[in-house]
Amino acid sequence: MIDRALVSVLKLYRNYLSQFKIQCCRFHPSCSEYACLAVEKHGAAKGLVKSLWRVLRCSPLSRGGYDPV
Repeated sequence: MIDRALVSVLKLYRNYLSQFKIQCCRFHPSCSEYACLAVEKHGAAKGLVKSLWRVLRCSPLSRGGYDPV
């Protein structure tokens, strides 16, 4: 139940709110897409932890690239 709610909120963000900011993600898949995949694969708690770690790694000093869940 919580997993579906989180995925719904993330998809809402991806589809409507992220269009208003500059596209500058260094990773593929993007951080919001990664968060959806992580929550679907690992559940709410571990998926959120993995997503937060990914966002913290997203800095100008990071090389980025392909980063699967």
